[in-house]
Amino acid sequence: MTTALVTILVLAGLCIIVIVKKLLYICQPNEVLIFSGTHRRVGKRMVGYKIIKGGRKVKVPLFEKVDRMDLTNMAINVGVHGAFSHGGIPLNVEGVANVKIPGEEPILGNAIERFLGLRREAVMAIAKETLEGNLRGVLAKLTPEEVNENKIKFAQQLMEEADHDLNRLGLVLDTLKIQNVSDDVGYLASIGRIKGAEIRRDATVAEASSKSESVVRDASNVRETELVRIEATIRTLEADTNRRVADAQTQKAALEAEERGKIAAAVVEAKAEIDVQKARVEQVRRQLEADLIEPARARMNAAVSEARGAASKIVRPSYRAPSQVCGPSSSNTFES
Repeated sequence: MTTALVTILVLAGLCIIVIVKKLLYICQPNEVLIFSGTHRRVGKRMVGYKIIKGGRKVKVPLFEKVDRMDLTNMAINVGVHGAFSHGGIPLNVEGVANVKIPGEEPILGNAIERFLGLRREAVMAIAKETLEGNLRGVLAKLTPEEVNENKIKFAQQLMEEADHDLNRLGLVLDTLKIQNVSDDVGYLASIGRIKGAEIRRDATVAEASSKSESVVRDASNVRETELVRIEATIRTLEADTNRRVADAQTQKAALEAEERGKIAAAVVEAKAEIDVQKARVEQVRRQLEADLIEPARARMNAAVSEARGAASKIVRPSYRAPSQVCGPSSSNTFES
């Protein structure tokens, strides 16, 4: 009895595990699960499905149906041939677009309504046709030069144009790269040759300008170097001249002081010599006076005295008679 009960419980447990495994759905990060048959409100409208993203849910048997929708990226080669651009030039454009189904509402709802149950190749074909239609529409607004020269701007305009249509389908455009732009009439080739000639011309002009600027810079550098050298020479000469002037002024002052000293010494010596000569003259004068003048004066005085004595002997007898006549006063007067 106990063994049978255990067996029944084990079988029941295994059945429950099998049933749960069959009914439990786990959603991977790169997909969404759509449980059809359950009504819910999205915005202002009711939908008959429920979305599970990155989780798990048990399916209600007989009332729900579960579908998986892949959210991985879809690489689509996009290309048009003979699409007319602005100006009437047919162009061939090739590019690569990365498209995917988003994992958020409300665009995911559009994808569920349009692509649920379709194969991935069918979704890629619809996206490809939509992108190529948008590509033709954008080409009609741009000139071949604009398309060929600025592929990034062209791809950006194409993404803006296609984004609205893809969102209505339930798709989003991640990236779009334009790989090649060409034409069958040689228009872009002629533009390329013209651009190449212009580039070569500009390069030649730039090279000539660069060479001329280099020559001018070299000449300016030589001039600046020469000016610096000349200025340095001038400063050296000025310093040398100032040094020589200072030395000359110093020597001049020394020479002047020396000459003044010599002159002062000569003046002092001359004055001393004058005093010596004056003393010598006075000495000579006195010597002469003592040797010549005084003896001569003495002789003169002696001669005078002698002459007076002789004269007195001669003169006095001849005047005695008158003196006698005239009296003693006259004789005294004469003698005096």
